[in-house]
Amino acid sequence: MNIPPQFDVLVVGAGAAGLYAALCLPDNLQVGLIAKDTLSTGASDWAQGGIAAPIDPADSPELHIADTMRAGAGLCELTAVRFLVENAPQCIQSLVGMGVAFDRKGENLALTLEAAHSRPRVLHAADTTGRAMVSTLVAQVLQRRNIQVISPALALGLWLHPQSQCCQGISLAVEGKIIWVKAGAVVLATGGGGQVFAQTTNPAVSTGDGVAIAWRSGAVLRDLEFCQFHPTALTKVGAPRFLISEAVRGEGAHLVDDKGARFAFDYHPDGELAPRDVVSRAIFSHLQRTAIDPATAHVWLDLRPIPEEKIRRRFPNIIQVCQHWGIDLFREPIPVAPAAHYWMGGIATDIQNRTSIPGLYALGETASTGVHGANRLASNSLLECVVFGAEMNAIALSWQECPLVKLPPISCRLSPEEVTQIHGWRQELPRLVWQSAGICREQGVLEGAIAQVDLWRQEFANLRLSQSLLNLVPQQVVNLDFADASGQLKVWAETRNLLDIASLILKSSAFRTESRGGHYRLDYPQPDLSWQVHTLVQSERLWKSPPLAGE
Repeated sequence: MNIPPQFDVLVVGAGAAGLYAALCLPDNLQVGLIAKDTLSTGASDWAQGGIAAPIDPADSPELHIADTMRAGAGLCELTAVRFLVENAPQCIQSLVGMGVAFDRKGENLALTLEAAHSRPRVLHAADTTGRAMVSTLVAQVLQRRNIQVISPALALGLWLHPQSQCCQGISLAVEGKIIWVKAGAVVLATGGGGQVFAQTTNPAVSTGDGVAIAWRSGAVLRDLEFCQFHPTALTKVGAPRFLISEAVRGEGAHLVDDKGARFAFDYHPDGELAPRDVVSRAIFSHLQRTAIDPATAHVWLDLRPIPEEKIRRRFPNIIQVCQHWGIDLFREPIPVAPAAHYWMGGIATDIQNRTSIPGLYALGETASTGVHGANRLASNSLLECVVFGAEMNAIALSWQECPLVKLPPISCRLSPEEVTQIHGWRQELPRLVWQSAGICREQGVLEGAIAQVDLWRQEFANLRLSQSLLNLVPQQVVNLDFADASGQLKVWAETRNLLDIASLILKSSAFRTESRGGHYRLDYPQPDLSWQVHTLVQSERLWKSPPLAGE
């Protein structure tokens, strides 16, 4: 692969946020779009429900703003939410203009209702909205002469100017080598970190890369304790945790237990259509009370109250996946349980996507823009990708002279013992985080997990490969002298990122001594007004933001 040593802008991540940002950058800029895997393997491609926008005459921006603020449980930034919602209609028009085939009802775009929305405002393309968006954006990207896709490639770290600490590029693992690529700006759009949890709806590439990379370079992060657990992931032995869209409940599906009772109403008056965190805890609590082994138990999602013709039209992908796993959803309910789904926290950004590091931008699930607060409103995530991605048309490049360093290439080796150890951490870490920082948390368990993860991080740093790679000098090329170098380096780098974000999630969860949104503490089960603040993290420091006004 011929990779130039310099681009105007490097976009790291090829989901909806990265693709749309690349398309919105001025076309006179040379853009490098870095995809860890093939295009269309990120979480956006898996998004089923849709994209929210107040485009119906019976709806309004004020109602959408109010719903978003309410779901965010006092931690949304009103300015960011207003920006998101007021720019939504024109971004929808942009997607339609690009060719995204949203479902229609006659001449109009079809809209459905999802949990915690006061009006039907969710546009969809059957139950594969993310795939429809991403495939369209990929086709657009491949037509642009100014965008070079670099794939498969993995960003390892930021390249900071030694004096100004301005971001001026990245180190990149590609084709069995580590190289340095310079840029006037770097955009991190690597998605979330769901793979840090044993139960997740996220794809395998969601290992928190952007957040970990930014944290190691000293960026300010925000609200990392807030993870949304989707209440209805397919739960069957041998099957991946396939997300059963919230839109299914919006169309009339019932949550029932083994006795057929609609138990969700015991926990909230809105039953199945309560906010996601409430429904997830309802399932968790019900299984704790009724199941022999709550960790592996499930409840049931019954689609039979929905007319069969509507199911076939709206949810063909869910039908197909269930059939693959031997479930006939027209005649029987689907076994479901909660799984980690969306990370509200991330790299702290402003409305122009700027981080605390000059020259570094962040977008999508990697960023904390302030629009999701403590609990994301359904279908606001794809909207965030395009509304904030559109802001990249005003990006400011920051070129700084840096002396060219002539360094001889170095070679690294990886022993079979180290491979075994890395794969062991990759297996054990998600189990530990799920048990300690999953749906319900408490101080003693969190502290035990923090100690274990910090021990693993130290052992990881002591690996011979880590000793070679953790202190690389910028511009130094590394040749990887072992079998399956690209694959093994990817596992090494992802494990490093997962260990770092696990530590950050656990420490942020222990720091916030209240329950709010996606963060629920058994030992502090109520919200606390003194905690109506953001949790901020920089290097090893955690602190509170000034109080937020809330709604």
